[in-house]
Amino acid sequence: MFAPPSPSLPRALPAEHRERLMAAAREASFPQGTRLFEEGGRADRFWVIRTGTVELDMRVPGRRPVTIERLGHNELVGWSWLFRPHVWHLGAEAATPVRAYEFDAASVLALCDEDAELGREVTRWVGEVVAHRLHSARIRLLDLFGPYGAGVAG
Repeated sequence: MFAPPSPSLPRALPAEHRERLMAAAREASFPQGTRLFEEGGRADRFWVIRTGTVELDMRVPGRRPVTIERLGHNELVGWSWLFRPHVWHLGAEAATPVRAYEFDAASVLALCDEDAELGREVTRWVGEVVAHRLHSARIRLLDLFGPYGAGVAG
């Protein structure tokens, strides 16, 4: 299975914008098994993973949530804060102990409103993350439901 590299924070933003964004960060830690957010809940923050693994999951009626993707070092957890109606589309749980940078969405959105160039760069970064995750989901769906080998890039 092939998936392009995820657009992580260090590669995604120019240094000056990365520094402005990181100035709004606070450190957060989550023990294994901690739910970061629930599908359908209010999306008011996001994280960039420093260490550990977070699993994105989706509710399936009558079953435990199904893992959609595993995220690790330098990856963005949560993008729903940027797009109305600011509601989580998935759930997220710490699969291992996690240390992360946490960002308050309202603060970051205010920074983006103050600095249009920063806003464009953050929107581009988050958009690339969403595009990457949609591509990964498509490949997984082809692996599950397509003819043998349909999800393999070639």
